[in-house]
Amino acid sequence: MYDTDPQSADGKVLWHFAMSLDGYVAGPGHAMDWMNGFSNRPSLTDEYVATTGAVLAGRDAFDSAIGDARPYGDQWRGALFVLTHHPEDARPVGDITILSCPVEEAVAIALEAAAGKNVEVFSADIGRQLLELGLIDEIDLHIAPILLGDGIRLYDNPGAAPIRLDRMCVPDPTAEVNVRYRPRRP
Repeated sequence: MYDTDPQSADGKVLWHFAMSLDGYVAGPGHAMDWMNGFSNRPSLTDEYVATTGAVLAGRDAFDSAIGDARPYGDQWRGALFVLTHHPEDARPVGDITILSCPVEEAVAIALEAAAGKNVEVFSADIGRQLLELGLIDEIDLHIAPILLGDGIRLYDNPGAAPIRLDRMCVPDPTAEVNVRYRPRRP
């Protein structure tokens, strides 16, 4: 089921994740191995490689999942920024820029580097902060048919007011998404 148009390079701030059905974007310890083995639209990776000008990631993901790797299986080349409160102990890695500044400043830096293409936010915490500041233009989720039960949630903000979203590319933007799954039997 693909209910969105292909991604476009519009200079937007895009909060982009694969997510488990129960709302996790990473497993415990930022584990990402659960993402393997799912199919998607054949051109999906090519869309993001072509439309992404910069990536803004968080320090925890950088330390545990990104490291020396580049997004999209090393196919993507662009500015990669890691935002941290502790730049002094961040290990230097090639062309990855370590930032220590307010999130709104980090987004401005990334947008400039993206040169008209999109900035992808690969951090649940940074995404939450940008959403609260009104700086997220679009949320793009790829929901995988798996229940993790633990890990890093896409949006974790206890006590905050709900944030209503409008679906894109559908006649009724307030319509819920209906999906049906059957558990695999061993």
